Amino acid sequence: MSEPDPTAGVYTISVAAELAGLTVRSLRLYEQHGLLQPNRTTGGTRRYSQDDLRRLRRITELVADGVNLTGIGKILDLEQDTRELRSDNTALRVDNARLQADREPPGRRERAGPDSEPARRRTSRHSPTDGRRNQSSRPG
Repeated sequence: MSEPDPTAGVYTISVAAELAGLTVRSLRLYEQHGLLQPNRTTGGTRRYSQDDLRRLRRITELVADGVNLTGIGKILDLEQDTRELRSDNTALRVDNARLQADREPPGRRERAGPDSEPARRRTSRHSPTDGRRNQSSRPG
């Protein structure tokens, strides 16, 4: 028997509350504040997923830290945004490495591994004539 999809709503509100160590009233309150959005059956019964239970554990941690429900909503949104941005960034790095590898001459391509970073063009901060640091590259 395999594990259910983590997004599949399989737990009733009373089971989810018990698993999370919370009251049914708390789950309804969190839903009212937009912190949870459990699946619903055609009859309107709430069904909580493993992802919902993980979110409830995070909410419980934040409540214990003294964060109010509005703050919790903002934190959860920012955490989700961060996960999505990291995933996008990873995908872009992979695409960039592939594109850089495609641009390299065939002789150099075999030496670079699939996980190696693309070669970066280096620019000197020194003037070719006076040997001093280029003043325009300094901040301020």
